[in-house]
Amino acid sequence: MGVWQTVMQGDAISRSVALLLLAMSVASWVVILWKAWMLRRAVADVNLSTAAFWQAAHLDDAQQRLSTFDAQRLVLPLLLAARTIEQAMPQTLAAAGDRSQQLTRVLRDALHRVLHRLQFGQVLLATVGSTAPFVGLLGTVWGIYNALVSIGDEGRFRIEQVSGPVGEALVMTAAGLAVAIPAVLAYNVLGRQIARIEADLEGFARDLRELLLHKEAPL
Repeated sequence: MGVWQTVMQGDAISRSVALLLLAMSVASWVVILWKAWMLRRAVADVNLSTAAFWQAAHLDDAQQRLSTFDAQRLVLPLLLAARTIEQAMPQTLAAAGDRSQQLTRVLRDALHRVLHRLQFGQVLLATVGSTAPFVGLLGTVWGIYNALVSIGDEGRFRIEQVSGPVGEALVMTAAGLAVAIPAVLAYNVLGRQIARIEADLEGFARDLRELLLHKEAPL
């Protein structure tokens, strides 16, 4: 509470910097907690869904199984996209090319949409991690500037003139690092989890393409 009071006793710029750091911290922690929960479920869903798919007797059964196990809707969109090529209107660009090209196109687009959902929030974490130290540094520089101005106005040095602004400056420096470090760590840890899920989904999409490409029965 004493630290917060010290910051709030500063001028408008100091308070704005403090509130900005607080907003960045809250936003990053919301994203960190939400993505950690989501990615943990996503890893389990992908493993269960792909196993259930390959144990299905036919594609309709596989789609029903994926609807049950794929709560995060990461694997099911790939199968649904692949099965849409039979409904493509003839004499259109969607139906252009051979079966291999059509499967590649629809699976690639579906995979990109799924990965876009998985990547959501990563930009925020990267932005907070890279900018928070500089925001804190702005507060530090401004606090030191206020201390120097105070000395210049009175023409003589007294410890009371600089203790408050310098203390505020140190708080800003620590606050910037405290906001940035968790964001950077979370970005790296969550990024590795996303890369693992991405590799599993790309492998499944490749296997699904080969299966449907050489399957004589309708999708």
